[in-house]
Amino acid sequence: MHPTTSTHSAHINASDSPSTPVLVLQDLTVQRGDFPLCEGVMLQLYNGDICHLIGANGTGKTTLLMQLAGLLPLLEGKVLYQGQNSLPIAPVYVSHQLGIHPSLTVKQNLSFLLNLYGIEPSNAQIEAALDWVGLSGFENMGSNQLSAGQTRRVTLARLYLMTPQHTPLWLLDEPFTALDVAMVARLQQQLNSFVNAGGAVLMTSHQPVEVANKQLDLSGYLPSYSGSDDLDSDDNFASYAYDDDHYDPNNQGTL
Repeated sequence: MHPTTSTHSAHINASDSPSTPVLVLQDLTVQRGDFPLCEGVMLQLYNGDICHLIGANGTGKTTLLMQLAGLLPLLEGKVLYQGQNSLPIAPVYVSHQLGIHPSLTVKQNLSFLLNLYGIEPSNAQIEAALDWVGLSGFENMGSNQLSAGQTRRVTLARLYLMTPQHTPLWLLDEPFTALDVAMVARLQQQLNSFVNAGGAVLMTSHQPVEVANKQLDLSGYLPSYSGSDDLDSDDNFASYAYDDDHYDPNNQGTL
């Protein structure tokens, strides 16, 4: 059985018959150093798709997202973005490593994250985005004064202002972590809005993703010699220093 499955659609695709996928993975190896976590990964994402990336501990969910974001090399297999080897502007990648500079204000950090995609937000847009994540009035607060949960919300606030015209692909690593029920609902609504406008989303989550219409299970692509005992052993722990299920917030690495 193919590990990529379709689920019920909670949204309407932006195109009834899309011709070119936003993202194609062909026989991709998810790899850390010389150690393959998964082999032969296949996926096609079209505009309108939200794919829930799942798998057992250590199967490489975060590693795959980092590869697609350009933070780790692709050693085997092929990746196509809208039929090309790369996008003009990189996909949005929201991860455990939040990318917020503590010496900048909330407004400055959010503006910087948006500037990367050619967006020059107005004061009104900044206020609206922060209000969406429940941080109204935080514009001029120093980011070093924020809690971990508030900092995560700042990184998510950019999604309120981004459309497929800025970049057609979002890569989200556990975006629901530390969010309350209301914020999770707002974020899922925003995911729908993005894909209905022509984008696609690949995301991990230990929580249900109600708006997902596809699922990619990396457990179905394990190397033939691998098993869950191997993946979770202490001997291999270092291979997964950044992986979602082995993430250490105190180990920020070099990224």
